[in-house]
Amino acid sequence: MANLARRSRHSRLGAALALLGCVACQAQPPERADLLTDQAAPAGYRAVPLTKLAPVASPLTEARAELGRRLFYDKRLSRTGQVACVTCHQQTHAFSDVAPVSSGVDGRTGTRNAPALVNLAWGSTFFWDGRSASLEELVTQPIENPVEMDLSLGDALARIASDSAYVSDFGAAFNGGPPSIEAMQQALASFLRVLVSGNSPYDRHLRGDDSDFGPAAQRGESLFNSDRAACSHCHPVGPLTNDGYFNNGTYVAGGDPGRQALTGLSGDLGKFKVPTLRNVAMSAPYMHDGSLATLSDVIERYARGGRGDPTTDPQIIPLSLTDENKADLLAFLDALTDERFLTDPRYQP
Repeated sequence: MANLARRSRHSRLGAALALLGCVACQAQPPERADLLTDQAAPAGYRAVPLTKLAPVASPLTEARAELGRRLFYDKRLSRTGQVACVTCHQQTHAFSDVAPVSSGVDGRTGTRNAPALVNLAWGSTFFWDGRSASLEELVTQPIENPVEMDLSLGDALARIASDSAYVSDFGAAFNGGPPSIEAMQQALASFLRVLVSGNSPYDRHLRGDDSDFGPAAQRGESLFNSDRAACSHCHPVGPLTNDGYFNNGTYVAGGDPGRQALTGLSGDLGKFKVPTLRNVAMSAPYMHDGSLATLSDVIERYARGGRGDPTTDPQIIPLSLTDENKADLLAFLDALTDERFLTDPRYQP
């Protein structure tokens, strides 16, 4: 009986210690890794630190990126308090949307697909039509857009400035300064700059490790880069975008004029920005209007040489692709998926 009593006391003590351990774990959760930690340039990009890619007037720091992360998830930046940046740019989908066109406040919808937010620090212009020359210009346009978040920047600032935690965070990120529209722009742009994807099987392949880059993906890569398919003319090795604007055969008469609406040039009719293909298997649907549901649909569209409109770029011509060719291209595109990027806790709320 004495031994039983001792075992009982030991059992109760062990349970108490285990409970204390659980409470301690809850009180001190694992610290979030810094957003700037290990953010090396992906294979094929300019090998310079992210901080060197930010404008001099908008220096990238850990505190600014963290503040931008918080703003990215904050629905108070919309008129109704129901929409945030993340509403249309979800991490598991490479920070894109699963809908052909996204829904904003009051269920309003636009006409263009929400593009993936991947490796933007190396970009030169933004949006499908290239209307923004910097990430600082990009980030506030969805907030003001009446179809998206429909909130004036002044009202957005007032909401943020009324939150004492935000006031403290802005002060820490901006040398003691208060919240301001410029600071909001810089913080959100800083978060977008640290959305770096560079650990896909393709990246490891470019670094010499083919353990997850099988024969089908290798054949698909060869075809992708060949003159026969000529995909790499617009999607070069590494970045998988040339940051250019092309009419890829999606446009038809009377449709979205694309870049022409911005430039007024007749030659820009139906031209849209070439998106990066990194994580493309996770960012369906495709094209500027979200009109193609799957990558197989995309391959078939290019194999046909577009939709036949005479404004289509002359590089878009019918391709003689076998079923095996198409399967190999799909295998290559699947190998562009960076699972770590899609689940990285540093990018989560």
